[in-house]
Formats: sequence, structure tokens, C-alpha cells
Amino acid sequence: MGISSKKAVVLLSGGLDSATVLAYARKKGYHCHCLLFDYGQRHDRELKAARLIAAKSGCPFTVMKIGLPWGGSSLLDKGAAITSGISRVARHLPATYVPGRNTIFLSFALSLAETIGASVIFIGANAVDYSGYPDCRPVYYTAWKQLIKSLGLKIVVEAPLLHLSKGGIIRLGIKLGVPYGLTWSCYNGGVRPCGVCDSCRFRAKGFSEAGVNDPAA
Repeated sequence: MGISSKKAVVLLSGGLDSATVLAYARKKGYHCHCLLFDYGQRHDRELKAARLIAAKSGCPFTVMKIGLPWGGSSLLDKGAAITSGISRVARHLPATYVPGRNTIFLSFALSLAETIGASVIFIGANAVDYSGYPDCRPVYYTAWKQLIKSLGLKIVVEAPLLHLSKGGIIRLGIKLGVPYGLTWSCYNGGVRPCGVCDSCRFRAKGFSEAGVNDPAA
């Protein structure tokens, strides 16, 4: 199938970073197909947010249901406490790190991009205000670009938020009209964000830096 310079796959989690990336890709003129994942995470609050954001954007979306039965993360184990502590699997990483998650997600996104003739895969990875996950670092995305090139494919992985602070991301998103009130960042489920997990703290820091109130708080 031929490649269209105006088709893109957007990895959409329902958090503020991925919602911003979707708006960014659309502003660039891409016809976006959103890819959502139900991977056994401890709650579906973020997935529900992703569905709402995709629907509001008018973009088609696919929900991939996959299983990671070996666990390895407090985001997969509903009985584990969400803390900023180290993982029992990889002691130098946070307990919330899901082993291989972005690699799995990007592999599905690459397959979808090939199938629909998309030239770009957008992901909302950030290497500034983040929990230290190895699959959010610039070198990881450089490796992905090299891998895809080795396959002879004219598809690129773009992470436009990689070097922005959370405040910078939110300022960009406001200009793009991102519906931040629909997004969900908290590692815990429930009606309201917990306000204490890493993701909540980075989000609060970002809105404070941007000088605006969080509409989802």
C-alpha cells in the first residue's frame, strides 16, 4: 500500500501529553488514526478519557486489547501501592514502569501505519518532567528511527514533546485548543485524581508553570 504524507498514527493514552500530540499532529495537517491500548492496567479511567478525546477530535480510533500476564509493574497489579519507589523487577526504575510498554505500543503502531499507508507515528513521550522511564529518552527514539529505516520503510516516529517541560507542553496545548478537562493523568483510578502520585505531581507542576488552572483538577 502506498504511503500518504498526510496520514499519521497517534498513540493516545488519554493523558495530557498524548492529547497534546494529537492536536499537534492535526494542526500539522495530518489525518490521524488514534491507537489506544487496553493492556490490563489497574483502571480504565485513562482509556475512557482517550475514547472521549478521539471522539471529540473526530478522528477514527482503534482500541487494542492485549495482555501482559507476567506483570512487573504497580500499574498492572491492582493490589500494589502506587508509589515513587523502585520496581521489584528492575531495581533502578520506578515501580510504575511497565517493562517494554512503549516498545510494544510502537510495534503495533508501526504495523497499523504500514497497513493504512501512514508516514508518521506520533507519540507523546517526554524526557524532561517524567518518572525516569528508559523508553522516554531521546536515544530510544533515535534507535526506533534507525530500526524502521533498516526495514526499508518510509515511516518515521515523531516525539515532538520530548524536550519540553510540562509547562511548555500545556502552553502549547492551550494554543492548540486541547480539551485538558477530558484528560486523565493519575496513576490511580477513581472519581478525582489522587494528587500525590508522580503523574499527578508533574501535571500540577505543569499547570502551575503555565499559569493556568487545571480544568480536570
